[in-house]
This record gives sequence, C-alpha cells and structure tokens, in this order.
Amino acid sequence: MLIRRQFLASIALIAAGVWTSGPALAQSGAPEAGAFIQGLGEEAVRTFSDKGLPREQALRRFQSLLHKGFDVPYIGRWVLGRFWNQATEQQQGDYQRLFEQLIIKTYAGRFLEYSGETFKVTGVRTEGDSDSMVSTQIVRPNGPPVNLDWRVRRRDGHFKIIDVVVEGVSMGVTQRQEFASVIQQNGGKVEGLLQALRQKVG
Repeated sequence: MLIRRQFLASIALIAAGVWTSGPALAQSGAPEAGAFIQGLGEEAVRTFSDKGLPREQALRRFQSLLHKGFDVPYIGRWVLGRFWNQATEQQQGDYQRLFEQLIIKTYAGRFLEYSGETFKVTGVRTEGDSDSMVSTQIVRPNGPPVNLDWRVRRRDGHFKIIDVVVEGVSMGVTQRQEFASVIQQNGGKVEGLLQALRQKVG
C-alpha cells in the first residue's frame, strides 16, 4: 500500500479526537512545542466532538487542521527524497497535490469518528537548533496505550509537525522507503509513482 496505514493514522490522531492534560502541561513549564501539540489537540476535540457538524464543513476543518498542524509540503518533499530533484517542476507540483489529496481521501473519515481517545504529553526534548520531540501517550478505550513522539520544527516563529514516531519507528522514514520502492519498480521514474497516486485518489 502506498501510504502506510500507521503513518496517516498517526497524522489523523491529532484530528480524530486527542485531548491533552492542559493544566499539568502549563504548570510544568514545558517548552512551547509541547503547548503547540496541546493546543492543536484541544482544537480538534472542539471541532470533531460536534456530531452535528455537516460533513462538507467537517472535511474543510480536516484540511484546515492538517495545514495548521503539519508542514505537508516539507513532509511530501522529504518523503520523495533524492527523486525530488529528478522530477520536473510540473511533476513536483502534481506530486504535492496528490500527496495531500491521498491523506485527505484516506483519512478524512476518521475525523468524523471521534470515539473518546485521550492523550497526554509526557515530555519534551530539544533536537538540534530548531526541532523538538514532544512525547505523548494515546489512551484508547479498547486497547493498550500507544506511545508517539511528534517532531516539531519552529520556522519563522511558527511550529509545524514534520514527523511522527510510533513506538520508536519514524513514519516519515518508512514512507520514504515505500515511495522509493514504487519508483524503482517503475524503472526509476517519478511518473510511475504519480500514476500510482492518481489511481489511489481516483
């Protein structure tokens, strides 16, 4: 499958009903990156707990939260890796549009299925000059908790998520490997990946 279910499921967690331990985080003096994750989760809950929200409006909120929380262009480009520079400008544009459409097509419905999952920020650590790793734990009503780390980057005064690490596995790295495999199976041509993505998004 072109997009690993875990990768987009992790992205969807922010909008599928996460809830952070707000007072504890605020009092602990955690870095701003942790507060960013907290605020994004609270906004998601406010939006998708409302079951009376029309579907089209909910889908627009999905896209808005995706843009607000994740640096989708950066993720898309990083995932394509060395093949980005091999692509023409037209192919690069097509790829970025298809990448985002696939995220929306595959997981938008999860925004409408909020079922009471909760999460808590368990720690924040600095990664380099501009990144932070925000550690969280997702608590599910029926199932064991899931540990996730969110790589958050600050650029021009704004925070964006650029990767999600699920139980120690980077979803960005995993996706990059899968896209590279698809391209190699198509003679090393980016167009082969684009065709596969077009089929996925219909």
